[in-house]
Amino acid sequence: MKHTSFPKIGQFRQTVMDVKHMSAYTGKDELGNAIYDFTLPKPTLTFKGTVKLHGTNSGVGYNKADGLWAQSRGNIITPENDNYGFAKFVEDNKESFLELHEHIRFVHPELKDGDDVIIFGEWAGGSIQKGVAISGIEKSLFIFDVKVKPENGEDAYHLPPYYLNDNDNNIYNIEDYLSYNIDIDFEAPEKSQNKLAEITEAVEQLCPVGKAFGVEGIGEGVVWTGEYKGKRLWFKVKGDKHSVTKNKTLAKVDTEKLANIDEFVEYAVTEARLEQGLAEIFPDGQLVTPKIGAFLKWMMSDIIAEESDTMEDNGLTPKDVGRYVSDKAKKYFFKKYNDLTS
Repeated sequence: MKHTSFPKIGQFRQTVMDVKHMSAYTGKDELGNAIYDFTLPKPTLTFKGTVKLHGTNSGVGYNKADGLWAQSRGNIITPENDNYGFAKFVEDNKESFLELHEHIRFVHPELKDGDDVIIFGEWAGGSIQKGVAISGIEKSLFIFDVKVKPENGEDAYHLPPYYLNDNDNNIYNIEDYLSYNIDIDFEAPEKSQNKLAEITEAVEQLCPVGKAFGVEGIGEGVVWTGEYKGKRLWFKVKGDKHSVTKNKTLAKVDTEKLANIDEFVEYAVTEARLEQGLAEIFPDGQLVTPKIGAFLKWMMSDIIAEESDTMEDNGLTPKDVGRYVSDKAKKYFFKKYNDLTS
């Protein structure tokens, strides 16, 4: 019996970075170094959002040799050394949790007796946290994940938890409550920020889970889950009242400005300007990756010198357009570079 932690759920920007690198990855070279092609298109992925509850992360593990155990985020716990009464709750509902684990193994007969299977959920309600709607309900477990740690030492993996609950014993499933769906285009992920922020604000103003129990009040935020190339992707968006720092809230974007940026980049970052930049930085025609920074800097400097009036007319600044200019120029560079080196 060993404690198995639940992975930290990151921010939207971290998922954007993960997808950027996953979509560009093409393999390894002869030295084992990763090879990336940033000219490859990025995907549009569907994410499901479930309400993030303000409680404490908890788990109920099982394998045939050790039987059932309870754990907090960082430790295996017992009724004598408990965490907000969760171990006592597991002991009092032992038969229910054993039935849930039996059901997991029925649905997934490939599981071995020695595999650690952990049902993860948020132990919430009562006095666990203050100032949220679900503080007004009894302490309950809201299941949101199942993690398997194979006995043979292979990498741990996750199973869908949507079929697990025992509502009569305050063991619920977060997927049984209001959920959300969004398609995120990772070529322009910032265009999804407004919808993500609007959903988060609605949850914060009126928690859907609390409302389902007849208690009105604020919620914490939303956890978004998707998948790409066989890997689960997670990110969370909290409301202002629950953000540890301001940068953990998802800022809304000016959609009109984004449209202006798209039009400006299409107008200014032309093939002719890109070719001129390559000729300036690589006069011998030999493209080398260590000098890509110099190429991107030249592009931005040339655009500022020649198009500052156009930017001003569109209410834009160099800071507004810099990343988008660099992205388009970088894709062009790597396409040329790959054509030359392939």
